[in-house]
Amino acid sequence: MTARLVYFMGPSGAGKDSLLDWLRVHLPAPCPVHWAQRTISRVAAPGGEAHESVSPATFVALRHGQAFAMHWEANGLGYGIRHAQLAPLAHGQWVLLNGSRAYLADALACCPDLVAVHITASPEVLRHRLLSRGRETPNEVEARVQRAMAFAPPTGVASLEVHNNSTLNAAGLQLLQALGDLPGWPTHSGKLSPISPALL
Repeated sequence: MTARLVYFMGPSGAGKDSLLDWLRVHLPAPCPVHWAQRTISRVAAPGGEAHESVSPATFVALRHGQAFAMHWEANGLGYGIRHAQLAPLAHGQWVLLNGSRAYLADALACCPDLVAVHITASPEVLRHRLLSRGRETPNEVEARVQRAMAFAPPTGVASLEVHNNSTLNAAGLQLLQALGDLPGWPTHSGKLSPISPALL
């Protein structure tokens, strides 16, 4: 089977970035997948995701120059995926991408056979995590939770849903099992926990 793009997305409070960091460490080795590096319009900071950091003006110039295969905005920042980051698909290598729910329809136009992985949590867990951050009012948090619960990938899209309700390790095992079950995935992990995500 031809290699596919695995497109990760999820609402605030779902712990998507933490879960993807866990996955980078725990993917069985060797696992010939390519993590697509994002170009982000912010100053690089120690730790966290390895990305290409550019100024907002440079990001706009790159976008206008057609430097990106994909690009979107979220939380006041620009995110771009350079064409070279998707090139491994043409050479039979699976590509993993930290994406955005709002950009999914556009990503499907670029890669119609992508696998959408929705990382989420229960309304109670999302609400608790968002309120604990103290960044938004209770009404703003509730609006985020309701939007998260209303989201669903378009009909016919190959998709998986992973619930990060308890420990990061439990959600990580769930995610590894989901990926290992994908037809054509480059490594199969029969020794992993039998927990499986809900297929949408």
